[in-house]
Amino acid sequence: MHALTLASFLFFTGLVAFVTWRITRRDDHHSTEGLFLAGRNLTFPLIAGSLLMTNLSTEQMVGLNGAAFADGLSVMAWEVVAVIALVMLALFFLPRFLRSGIATIPQLLEIRFDKGTQRIANVIFLLAYAVILLPIILYSGAMGLQGMLDLHGLTGIESDTTLLWLTVWLVGLIGAVYALFGGLRTVAVSDTLNGIGLLIGGFVIVYFGLQAVSDGNGVLAGWEMLKESQPERLNSMGREDQQVPFATLFTGVLLINVFYWTTNQQIIQRTFAAKNLAEGQKGVLLTGLFKLLGPLYLVLPGIIAYQLYADQGVQADEAYGHLVFNVLPPYLSGFFAAVMVGAILSSFNSALNSTTTLFSLGFYKGVLNKDASEAQVVRASKTFGWIMALIAMTIAPLLAGQDSLFGYLQKMNAIYFIPLLAVVLVGLLTKRVPAMAAKIALVGGCLLIFAGYFIPPFDKLPQVMHEFHFVASVFALLVVTMLVIGKLRPRAEAWVHVDSGAVDLTPWKGAVPAGIALVVLVIAIYAAFA
Repeated sequence: MHALTLASFLFFTGLVAFVTWRITRRDDHHSTEGLFLAGRNLTFPLIAGSLLMTNLSTEQMVGLNGAAFADGLSVMAWEVVAVIALVMLALFFLPRFLRSGIATIPQLLEIRFDKGTQRIANVIFLLAYAVILLPIILYSGAMGLQGMLDLHGLTGIESDTTLLWLTVWLVGLIGAVYALFGGLRTVAVSDTLNGIGLLIGGFVIVYFGLQAVSDGNGVLAGWEMLKESQPERLNSMGREDQQVPFATLFTGVLLINVFYWTTNQQIIQRTFAAKNLAEGQKGVLLTGLFKLLGPLYLVLPGIIAYQLYADQGVQADEAYGHLVFNVLPPYLSGFFAAVMVGAILSSFNSALNSTTTLFSLGFYKGVLNKDASEAQVVRASKTFGWIMALIAMTIAPLLAGQDSLFGYLQKMNAIYFIPLLAVVLVGLLTKRVPAMAAKIALVGGCLLIFAGYFIPPFDKLPQVMHEFHFVASVFALLVVTMLVIGKLRPRAEAWVHVDSGAVDLTPWKGAVPAGIALVVLVIAIYAAFA
């Protein structure tokens, strides 16, 4: 282990922590609005930085590059199609969310339907975050760090299992401290600082990786060698035998992206904290612009790793860490490992902050202690946050042995993504669909997709049609069911979406032109690599 690697790692980690503390030390961490919504005072650079970094964790860096190692450029769909979802968030969803003055998506469902719908959505989110999201963030982070920092050599621990448990718990404890003592603005500021480092580090890895491919003859020479030696892997159109066949871009892949960027509490909570609608729209669309660069640092390194290490028995989800460890100079590998720790912490503490928000406002204040003071709600949120963190740290090491971490994540996410998206969309687009329809769709949708994945003979369905077509079919079924119930058993009175007055709803004048420009760029990128 090079001393310079460790020194640069500790320096950059400490620098981010110190600057974050200096900026946020006088923030309000004792009220629910301060802790969960940053006082509704976030401006567009912090919104964009936090959105990007909450998304850019190691399940992206390690998992998506691992998927590219296996399948090539076609997996860029997860980055590029996300831009369409972000445009939808800026132009359709965000104005309606901010009008409602909500802190959580289940609160929106309470406003549109009733308290029972809100509680069901809360339970779904909390279960999914405890069992799926938080453990995957910790596991992928630990795997990435082991590859980058040669933790076996540094710690002297030979057992893979022992080292995995140790890394998961260390990262989990640090992330919990950030989220539970700092609040959303602390998360947003540290995210933005780490985001700058991660973007720089991501492009630096591509530079050194292409240099390694060309044996030191330059980046352009390395790119030409990639194109000559594996042209079939630089095709944006996924084949039927790959993880993301082209046809699925218009079904499950699009729907999973739309939920992730428009209805996923962990991601969009920072948009609820926007100072006004215009700042929120600028932040969301700036994130879309950065996502267009995603294939360069989230997909291309996996293709480079395949070129360099495919014949060395390297596994897909080990590819990224292996590349970083081998191509970066020691002073930069420490910096990049620090940035990666920041990325892990960012996603973990964002998910944990969202989890405590859902629990505190949905269950503690809504069910367990309706007369709770602000101090009691904040205290309960921190206690619950520690319980969730401990559950996640216990489950994470048990995920070892997945073929494709990123594929596993998207598959598990679809179980709750699809029903929640169907209910939110129908709720916002109709006036008469009743609460009963939403409850049937939430519970029935989760059970249908779970059965399609795990229970015979229903598990034959995702094999007959691609699993992304399967989840899109379930989505269509849920929407139709809700609309039919709305016709047969409509609400007594049409729902009226009242303006809460929480923030100024004047839209940004450039939102529509910027959204159109981003969609055109998405089509151009696909066409260029088709």
